[in-house]
Amino acid sequence: MEAKLSINNLQDLLDLNTSQFSSAEIELKRKLLEWANIASSMQLKMILKKYISFTSQHLQRMDTFLEQEKILSVNRTNMIMLAFIKSIDEKLVACNNPEIKDACVLAGIQSICHFKISSYGTAAAFAKLLGLLEFANVFYESEVNEKHIDDELTQLASYEINIHAMTPLNLAQ
Repeated sequence: MEAKLSINNLQDLLDLNTSQFSSAEIELKRKLLEWANIASSMQLKMILKKYISFTSQHLQRMDTFLEQEKILSVNRTNMIMLAFIKSIDEKLVACNNPEIKDACVLAGIQSICHFKISSYGTAAAFAKLLGLLEFANVFYESEVNEKHIDDELTQLASYEINIHAMTPLNLAQ
């Protein structure tokens, strides 16, 4: 059971958000490995493995922040990340074609990236206002990593994944 929340200032909000980021990154890292193993596109597998590396870096940075801020409890569940993961997994169960699975995974991960870009950008702004410039930079770097993965996924979707996903639909017509 999670302790009752008490957010009295921007620092408390940043601390809570960072704790939730940590939980989200742990869940995401586990699922990224699973999704990389089911991906049929080698390009998608490579991007997912790069994303796993970025996620590991984010986790290390969050641990440093949590330690410095003396935040002992990192068991705050990130319900938003769990909802993203559940949505992707539900769609994957219904997919009967490897190309469609790739499109499903790619689109779902892009949604996660967009959520994380917003979250890390907000954390960077909060940290900067609080004078935590080192951590503002850490959150900003995490935001940049998310944008990088999102850009790579956009290119892959445009030039490979979505085109291959159309094929079964065209054959059925």
